[in-house]
Amino acid sequence: MDTTLSPGNSSVNVTAPQQLRVIKRNGDVAPFDASKIAVAMSKAFIAVEGDNAEASSRIRDFVTQASDAICEAFLRRMPDGGTLHIEDIQDQVELALMRAGEQKVARAYVLYREEHARARAAAGDDIQKPHPSLNVTLADGSLRPLDLGRIETLVYEACSDLPNTEPQKIVDDSVRNLYDGVSADGVSQALTMTARTLVEKDPSYTYVTARLLQDNIRREALSFLGVAEEATFSDMAELYAPAFKAYIEKGIEFEQLDAQLADFDLERLAEALDHTRDNAFTYLGLQTLYDRYFIHRDEVRYELPQVMFMRVAMGLSLNEDDREARAIEFYELLSSFDYMASTPTLFNSGTQRSQLSSCYLTTVPDNLDGIYSAIRDNAMLSKWAGGLGNDWTPVRALGSYIKGTNGKSQGVVPFLKVVNDTAVAVNQGGKRKGAVCAYLESWHLDVEEFLELRKNTGDDRRRTHDMNTANWVPDLFMKRVFDDQEWTLFSPATCPDLHDLYGAAFEKRYQEYEEMTRNGQLKLFKRVKAKDLWRKMLSMLFETGHPWITFKDPCNLRSPQQHAGVVHSSNLCTEITLNTSVDEIAVCNLGSVNLAQHMTDGELDNEKLKKTVRTAVRMLDNVIDINYYAVPQAKNSNFKHRPVGLGIMGFQDALYAHGIAYASDAAVEFADRSMELVSYHAIEASSDLAAERGQYQSYEGSLWSQGILPIDSIEKLKSERGEKYIEVDTSTTQDWDRIREKLAEQGMRNSNVMAIAPTATISNICGVSQSIEPTYQNLFVKSNLSGEFTVVNSYMVNDLKERGLWDEVMINDLKYYDGSVQPIDRVPDDLKAKYATAFEVEPKWLVEAASRRQKWIDQAQSLNLYIQGVSGKKLDVTYRMAWFRGLKTTYYLRALGATSVEKSTVDRGNLNAVGNGSEPAPKPEAAPAPTPSEPRGIEDFLSGKSGSGSRAPSAGEIDELGCEACQ
Repeated sequence: MDTTLSPGNSSVNVTAPQQLRVIKRNGDVAPFDASKIAVAMSKAFIAVEGDNAEASSRIRDFVTQASDAICEAFLRRMPDGGTLHIEDIQDQVELALMRAGEQKVARAYVLYREEHARARAAAGDDIQKPHPSLNVTLADGSLRPLDLGRIETLVYEACSDLPNTEPQKIVDDSVRNLYDGVSADGVSQALTMTARTLVEKDPSYTYVTARLLQDNIRREALSFLGVAEEATFSDMAELYAPAFKAYIEKGIEFEQLDAQLADFDLERLAEALDHTRDNAFTYLGLQTLYDRYFIHRDEVRYELPQVMFMRVAMGLSLNEDDREARAIEFYELLSSFDYMASTPTLFNSGTQRSQLSSCYLTTVPDNLDGIYSAIRDNAMLSKWAGGLGNDWTPVRALGSYIKGTNGKSQGVVPFLKVVNDTAVAVNQGGKRKGAVCAYLESWHLDVEEFLELRKNTGDDRRRTHDMNTANWVPDLFMKRVFDDQEWTLFSPATCPDLHDLYGAAFEKRYQEYEEMTRNGQLKLFKRVKAKDLWRKMLSMLFETGHPWITFKDPCNLRSPQQHAGVVHSSNLCTEITLNTSVDEIAVCNLGSVNLAQHMTDGELDNEKLKKTVRTAVRMLDNVIDINYYAVPQAKNSNFKHRPVGLGIMGFQDALYAHGIAYASDAAVEFADRSMELVSYHAIEASSDLAAERGQYQSYEGSLWSQGILPIDSIEKLKSERGEKYIEVDTSTTQDWDRIREKLAEQGMRNSNVMAIAPTATISNICGVSQSIEPTYQNLFVKSNLSGEFTVVNSYMVNDLKERGLWDEVMINDLKYYDGSVQPIDRVPDDLKAKYATAFEVEPKWLVEAASRRQKWIDQAQSLNLYIQGVSGKKLDVTYRMAWFRGLKTTYYLRALGATSVEKSTVDRGNLNAVGNGSEPAPKPEAAPAPTPSEPRGIEDFLSGKSGSGSRAPSAGEIDELGCEACQ
């Protein structure tokens, strides 16, 4: 609500969060009144500046903005409401004044607080009601005395094995925020919120917070299941088994779980549940599971963490001979975080509608019936959480002749608008928008308009603001760019065979079509400078973040399945490269190995990795047979080829454990060797599965059947592209001849085995860095669908502690510099290199590491490129390098944005100085994005004259992708 404050003659408006309540010093509870914040600030200004403050518009504006900011911070912290202690509110007022540089006013406010505290103490009014007299309201409305002993048990259990934590501080601060009549959930929330505020002091508190959050989770699930009203962590050693069995019974009764789960030996599985693994979650990981993964009924979540992992494992074991043994094996892998299945598998495994696959790729035919059938398929696949990649290249271009109506085509763009709106409409009951990416080859006559689909200007009927787009770029185009030659655009209506050609065959036929334009045989075409089109591609990528740049020829020339079709596009996250046709919708099933969990004494544990990969490949292969298919073309394709996509995550964590900086030759070498091991074990695991279960149907004629492994296929790419245009390291360390011999004897179970997905969400669950990404920031507030979470780089904190550098000043410096250690003088150079953040790592290192991985992968990788101070030259060099180094695809371009860590707890500006008393280094600033009214010519952009701002997705949007299918 809006309230008007009138101290003297001034008037300010503030928005009061009505669902918050304030605990007074005597223990009474009152509604939160935002106007009192404004009153307090105004009085502080008046105390310093006298009556002049009342007339100052600057002060009125500041008071309004600061009051609103404090209210918004409280609402973000407690979006569902809660209680605040009066002292917490006053602390925020004091800090707001100091952050704004109003030191005299802040000092006056501090003195005012101290004066009133002394007065209350003298009058005996500063004594809170004794805590034992507080009552807790139970779910049925009855009251019981606050059990202070239980609170202490919960907190001391949560801190038991974590260094540098202070359980008594959490107890004392939490109890201070309780009031008479607080709900049982409110007690748990007070504990959680208190621990959460300490995360920035020490990363251990993220585990403390997660463990305290479990009190609420256990109460909700156990009471619903009729097992217990509440439980401590130690209680769960006995309660997990009955909770699991009651859960299976309830889930089947509610028709949410597959009835076949009741046929398992539930006693055996219950005994395998390890309640201690609940302690491995970070706060962000557990809150993410609770908000988005746990099965619920009538908004009550009755699934517990270990129960969820066992449910997923059971669902993936339905067709195994010894189902219980395999379920336990799969559960061990998931619950230990050694490997994590993709989000659709976690959502749906073991349920009645087991749509477990992540990605669907389709080709859209050039006729009206086919186009709308493809859009219908999009809707059906999107309904069950699938991420979509559509190949639109066959659809005729604007101005093409339509024989049936004797008219001219309106081209691809109007249909893409329908696709966009369908994706918005089919949103899983409000859970998320449908997620789709449209691909178009760079010779298509509509490509220039396709590049502008995501612009905020122009005819909105020819814009797609909600879907993704990607360029499908032939090698010949890149050669023309390198050699500064012309490029010809065609309509597929007159050049239909170009769609299915690649490599040397594409170049030959394309040049024949170009000759036909010169002798008059082809009338509908357009000739442009290749560099001009390339500039526009980069310009739109810079301005809108789309279309992404992906490369047609390496995807096809290195595809194991080139005998069985053509790769016409990638998927929503650019890591899947599978054949598509009118009859086949490609499907891929994803999961990721957590590299960080396979580091032992700073080295990669090869034996553990081998064991994990073998089990992971088996789980992924099982998905194919268990999966629910929304359209028949998907089932046809998946059963025929059986592709899976095993990837990695926690790459940056593994580098930290190895003591390696991301921007280094050692990191590039580690990327090479680690991916070689994953590839080695994954290919062998699939071959051994073929010996057990049989080869996939289309195996004969594949590169596998010819003894050509992913590392070998690089030679074909070099041969057809030309040595002049590619440079890829081909070194190896493993005995690959042994694998070739095994394939010759056993074959392969899966046409494709590897793909590196983004893992943005499942890496949160596991508490590691996503996919192959460098660290985003060393200290920041992460916002996602589950709220806001302080994220601190624990490796950095431990290193700084070892050198005696972790203190309040360092924390404030990191906040001030947006999580960067580079401007902090007292941080040693070796740590600055090791803890360089994503935008401080030159993109060449990302490309080099990706190139080393790509040589081992039969599909592709979701490669985000982070570029600070974007210029046309830097973009040009980076994307040319990606192609030159043999990459198949790239993903988002991340330009440095103006987002930063929430500074609501920064003590004061002078603490930002380093310990030696020097002035703080200038804070890096991101140039603002040009406004729509500013001119941005392509030449200006590519010459760097348009500045370093970017309209591409900013740093703050990094995890807010439209789809969780690959995450």
